[in-house]
Amino acid sequence: MENTEPDPTPEDAAAALVEAEASRTHLAGTLALPSFFYAAIGAAVAVQIATSAFSITDDRVWAPIRLGGVALFVLVASIQLVRFRQLNGVRLGGLASRVVLGTATAASISYAFALGASAWARSTGCGGSLPSARSRAARHTP
Repeated sequence: MENTEPDPTPEDAAAALVEAEASRTHLAGTLALPSFFYAAIGAAVAVQIATSAFSITDDRVWAPIRLGGVALFVLVASIQLVRFRQLNGVRLGGLASRVVLGTATAASISYAFALGASAWARSTGCGGSLPSARSRAARHTP
């Protein structure tokens, strides 16, 4: 089947592009994040990093602890994405991958740094509870 419509004129194409840009700008201006979006994602990432670092540096700890951190992150991320879609009525390309899963360069670098730093802190004995940190500090005070 052939397209029998004539090709648009340059003016028609330019007008369609201007209209599409105005529609995109309007949509971007009306999008909103659910309440506590970043706080929930941040807390879930922190727990996931902590459980991963803890299980990596302690041979007695096995996979369920690490998987628990991942499961919590997946649950929180899924809930936040559903809340975003319900609030705005749209699926936004890149929100799940770049914002939630952290595939943007800055997020990936900061995640790797945080995981490495927490694993290092745990392996050198800097990790642990506050009372144990206070007792270590008291022992090293002259």
